[in-house]
Amino acid sequence: MTINCKGTLLDLSTPKVMGILNITPDSFYDGGKYKNEQDILAQTEKMLSEGATFIDVGAYSSRPGAKHISEEEELQRMLPVIELLMKNFSEILISVDSFRSKVAEESINAGAAIINDISGGKMDDNMFTTVAKLQVPYIMMHMQGTPQNMQVNPHYENVVTEVISFFAEQLFKLRQLKINDIIIDVGFGFGKKLNQNYELLKNLSLFKNLDVPVLTGVSRKSMLYKLLEISPEEALNATTVANTVALLNGTNILRVHDVKEAVEAVTIVSQLQ
Repeated sequence: MTINCKGTLLDLSTPKVMGILNITPDSFYDGGKYKNEQDILAQTEKMLSEGATFIDVGAYSSRPGAKHISEEEELQRMLPVIELLMKNFSEILISVDSFRSKVAEESINAGAAIINDISGGKMDDNMFTTVAKLQVPYIMMHMQGTPQNMQVNPHYENVVTEVISFFAEQLFKLRQLKINDIIIDVGFGFGKKLNQNYELLKNLSLFKNLDVPVLTGVSRKSMLYKLLEISPEEALNATTVANTVALLNGTNILRVHDVKEAVEAVTIVSQLQ
């Protein structure tokens, strides 16, 4: 379970933590929070000091029903932040959270290390060939529909087998293009009803059969706060519980807003191995 990140082999057999840096005005939890250089640098330094291996930078809000923005606007938000982070944290490993191949490519050229695609290659026909050309790790998420319509009555006969089948099909295409460093993300909250999210969480270990690392992103999501009838701001404890379940089921990367608590979960669960 290793990935090649900028020429360094990262061992994911001990789970790693990815800190979320949303530079969008309308993300569901932290939208508009990091809109100037000082705030962006302070939050990034905090996450790195707390033990984040990766920083995932997102410039397109993918919350349910989010406003669609142009490629140009996404690039205008993304590139200056990547350049800022590269200038201030020379060893940083940035994951670029985008489903657009042009945004991904320009971000990699600006210094990012990983492409994180919420559409798993379904929203841009050039994404797979771009990843093949760049030869960088690729995070492939499952989503039914688009951010604008994904929560309008998502339907599955069997959510676990259908998501596994999606990955098997996409992994075959990626392997044909000689892409080796692939990570999968089942896409909690992306075109799934509440019970379907928990079906996936319960059966997360089955995704290990695909023989690629698994990333889990449940941080402060509605599958937690709606179940408990609380707000996203109150969902840190619930996030830690869900992260712990994911770790016990073999996840390799936790994508989170709160790095310190995720690192603590990894440290405790690692003692059980």
